[in-house]
Amino acid sequence: MPESVVIDLPQIESKPVAINRALAAIAVMSCASLLLELALTRLFSVVLFYHFAFLAISVALLGLGAGGVFAHVRREWLRQWSLSQLGSFLSLANALLIVLVLEVVLHSSISLRLTFNNFGKLTVLYLAAALPFFITGLLFSVTFAREHERVSRLYGFDLLGGSLACLCLVPLLNLIGGPNTTLVSAALMALAGLFWTDERQVMWRSSFAAVIVLVGLIIVNHSGKLFDIIYAKGMRRDPASVLFTRWNAISRIEVDQIGKAKWIVIDADASSAIMNVDPGRWDLTPGANVTGTKMEGDSGQRNTEGFSWKRDLMKAVPSVANILRPTGTYAIIGPGGGVDVMRAVANGSPNVTGIEINPLIVNDVMRRRYADYAYHLYDRPDVHIHISDGRSYIRSTREQFDVVQMTLVDTWATTAAGAFALSENNLYTVEAFKEYFQHLNSEGFIAITRWEFKEPREALRVVSQAIEALHELGVSDPRRHFIVVSDGELNQDGRPVLVLAKKSPVLTEEIAIVKAHLEQNRNLTPLYLPDGLDLRELHASTAPPVDASAFGWLISSNQPAAFAAAYKYNVSPVFDSAPFFFFTLKTKEIVGQIAGTRGGLDWKVNVGIVVLGIVFLISIVAVVAFLVLPLLLHARSSIPQVPPLLYFVCLGLGYILVEITLIQRFVLFLGHPTYALTVVVFLMLLSSGAGSLFVRGKETLTMLRSGIVWIIFLTLLDILLLPRLLSSLVGLSFVAKLVVSALVIAPLAFLMGIPFPTGLRSLGSSSQQQEMGLTEWAWAMNAAASVLGSVAALVIAIHFGLSVTLLSGVVAYLLAICLSGTLTRGHWGTT
Repeated sequence: MPESVVIDLPQIESKPVAINRALAAIAVMSCASLLLELALTRLFSVVLFYHFAFLAISVALLGLGAGGVFAHVRREWLRQWSLSQLGSFLSLANALLIVLVLEVVLHSSISLRLTFNNFGKLTVLYLAAALPFFITGLLFSVTFAREHERVSRLYGFDLLGGSLACLCLVPLLNLIGGPNTTLVSAALMALAGLFWTDERQVMWRSSFAAVIVLVGLIIVNHSGKLFDIIYAKGMRRDPASVLFTRWNAISRIEVDQIGKAKWIVIDADASSAIMNVDPGRWDLTPGANVTGTKMEGDSGQRNTEGFSWKRDLMKAVPSVANILRPTGTYAIIGPGGGVDVMRAVANGSPNVTGIEINPLIVNDVMRRRYADYAYHLYDRPDVHIHISDGRSYIRSTREQFDVVQMTLVDTWATTAAGAFALSENNLYTVEAFKEYFQHLNSEGFIAITRWEFKEPREALRVVSQAIEALHELGVSDPRRHFIVVSDGELNQDGRPVLVLAKKSPVLTEEIAIVKAHLEQNRNLTPLYLPDGLDLRELHASTAPPVDASAFGWLISSNQPAAFAAAYKYNVSPVFDSAPFFFFTLKTKEIVGQIAGTRGGLDWKVNVGIVVLGIVFLISIVAVVAFLVLPLLLHARSSIPQVPPLLYFVCLGLGYILVEITLIQRFVLFLGHPTYALTVVVFLMLLSSGAGSLFVRGKETLTMLRSGIVWIIFLTLLDILLLPRLLSSLVGLSFVAKLVVSALVIAPLAFLMGIPFPTGLRSLGSSSQQQEMGLTEWAWAMNAAASVLGSVAALVIAIHFGLSVTLLSGVVAYLLAICLSGTLTRGHWGTT
């Protein structure tokens, strides 16, 4: 590089910040940033939709990368301030900015409609939410560049601070809620400002005052009077109808008064009615006309003249299970306000087991505040409620049931791994169905109700799952094992459809019982009964009909994969390796199918594909605009710098691919999506931080390459052994599961903490390389690659499964080894 281009600005570093204070500041800022990112996933799930939880991760990574770019482009300008000055000022500014971001999020009225107005609002939200991460990325990049001799320690404390955020997340969300957790991240940012400077300076006093003010705001806002949800799903919330509200790590729970009924509302979207009747008097007691699931546009205000709970509840499609097994034992997954529990108990079941994932629904709503209203339904001796993930409980219990029931389990909860990483997806896999069948008595059945459409897909896929599960359990011809009933003709979207899949063939007398029930309730329409089998040969050249008769075609064919290949939608069975039950679009027809469902009931599901595509395009544009073009156009840059930077791209891709896959793998094992998120991310950050600290002073090419080789070996071992290992140990206690998680994740994550700081140390090993700003570029490229990797992980997992996603991480690390030779000292020479 020509010497005349170098700008030698004066350095105000005569009193550099003490390294111990810098390490503490880095750790606190990292904790605040990750806590903000995780809190935004919760806020976005409520204010927007669960798909946008993925947006929070993208926003954070892009902001961090953009901060690194700015640190490179403006590095001469930034030299006029010391690290102490920059750190204290930017930390304080960031604290105030986070409060502003919280206000922007809470006032965002963005709906799912693809309009220019919504796109503009989303852009404002995106840019605003990225600013705190931009400042963090800027300050971290400058710090790593100026303190390159201590980069391993700094990077280690960065990861340790992030791991602390994982430990704090669940307790904070449970105790103070989403908005206040965001304010905690702001207070931590202000606290970091105290570490960047000393007590004699004005900025120290300003930061201290900000900490006090923010802590005061958190205390005052404990009841949500200052900062709470204003808009949700594009609509302004009516506080007059809200009787009770609380946050926890899983969701935000409201109890709303709608007409004469009380509803549990989850993340301002999914809902469940609270039962308000004594089961012994359900045929006599009048009350609000509640059917168990609020349809869109239902005000809850209906004519209650001549109403009886029994008649209303037994007109719903799930009641078919109750008339077949009135005194059977039930396992009800996702009981919510107790609709299915009420139906089972009132019909005479002596033993009802409810498995509810959210403790707020069970403890705060049903057993405390509204226990009298619900006639203490969850405290009855014949009702046993367990707070757990439904799948995890079923696979670990030794009980056998007559009925395993799930009715419209749509919590729209996210694991923060991104769109389609839904907690309920693991309830709808072939392996899950096998476990349900294995926990049934000989004449037992599973009863699953899904929303269905004029062109069937969700309930149809339930049938595919059940056929495949029965095949794997040794039932070669399960065509007489099914009953399918709809609440009305499938002439409109949004019809509840019950799929009843029996462990043994349906008996003739059972068919007669169902027919008598349908005769009494004319709203119920049979879509498939075993005595009406169509045993015709299905010809490959004849496409199955896309209407209610598709159920008969699928069951008669007894070939779910072949049927799905010829059907309009992807209704093939899904497995734990790719548990995306709600993704029913076919890749080659995805654009047309999304356009066809726009505005329909399943638009909330399909819009995830749109969000995924938008984020992917934004990521590509951001990488090109803020990384590639500046790299090519900046006066200091040249083509030989690209290979070493690609090394950091590979590291970013590899790390995020492995992390997202492990989170999904551990959801079932740990029994709760929030536990999987916090445990996996905590162990990875903590162990990677330890690896970074371990490598300090040993940053050699040999150390780097040997570390990556071991990463590849352990990842391949996980691909081969992890699914079977976790499945075999599912019966362990929760503490034992944590130990197993640590033994599996910690060694791999420890090694994954070595390549990045070792590479950074090599980049900053000479004054010429420092002048080129390659440390800042490496930081930016790594963060941007993580954005692309997070999108790629979802795309790969949806189409090819989690094992292939993990294998893609291996490929990324293999490429990193190939590029590691470009990091050796003196590689660039004179430019």
